[in-house]
Amino acid sequence: MKVARPADGSPAGARPRRARPSKVRGVNASVVVSGGTGGLGSAVTANLLAAGWHVVVPYVEERELERVKPHPQLELIAADLFDPAAAATVVAAAGERLRALVNLVGGFASRGRVHETDIDEFERQFRLNLRPTYLLCHAALPAMLAAGEGAIVCVSTRAALRPFPGAAGYISSKAAVLAFVDALAVEYTGDGVRANAILPSVIDTPANRASQPDADHSRWVKPEQIAEVIRFLCAEESAAISGAHIPVYGRA
Repeated sequence: MKVARPADGSPAGARPRRARPSKVRGVNASVVVSGGTGGLGSAVTANLLAAGWHVVVPYVEERELERVKPHPQLELIAADLFDPAAAATVVAAAGERLRALVNLVGGFASRGRVHETDIDEFERQFRLNLRPTYLLCHAALPAMLAAGEGAIVCVSTRAALRPFPGAAGYISSKAAVLAFVDALAVEYTGDGVRANAILPSVIDTPANRASQPDADHSRWVKPEQIAEVIRFLCAEESAAISGAHIPVYGRA
């Protein structure tokens, strides 16, 4: 495991097609996983490592490193993903082998109904759930375009389709993630770069169990189950899938 700490803080068919270079496979391929040390992200990181990927995971605080096990194919980089330069540094660590990007950074807030929620809190959810995703895609796409292939996976939520009261900022920003994935798919599928979204229900993480102790946790979707779906969306086997919004609800 390598831990890096920075020293300083048009219409389809309109452009000519390029011949695609030889594809990178197996342990030669790199993937960036934002949020890769979190409750879901640590399961995704472990799954991709087991599948032979070189995994680059940004982190913010040292204590996050306790959530991932050392691995020779794991590279951890301290980075503030709200900063464009930091996002570019994370992507650069994946090198020319970059073939996938998994955007898991995001957050939830429920401050009451719309008339009870300050506009700053509403906008904060958009910044949290969209800015790191946009910056990493912006940085990663040139390498994927040069390679003639790539996969981008973003995380939304079931609530974007089936809202509940009291979280308008969260729900709206996660719906915007779906729109962003649709835009990516329209713009880049023709270049061999796919974009898809997953929509979890409640994920069975320690934090969610703590916040909902009386819920039936057996019905919640497991992080390992979602990780399997994400690994598939990054892999060659899903080459025909782009622009999909994939429900991962478990039995909830």
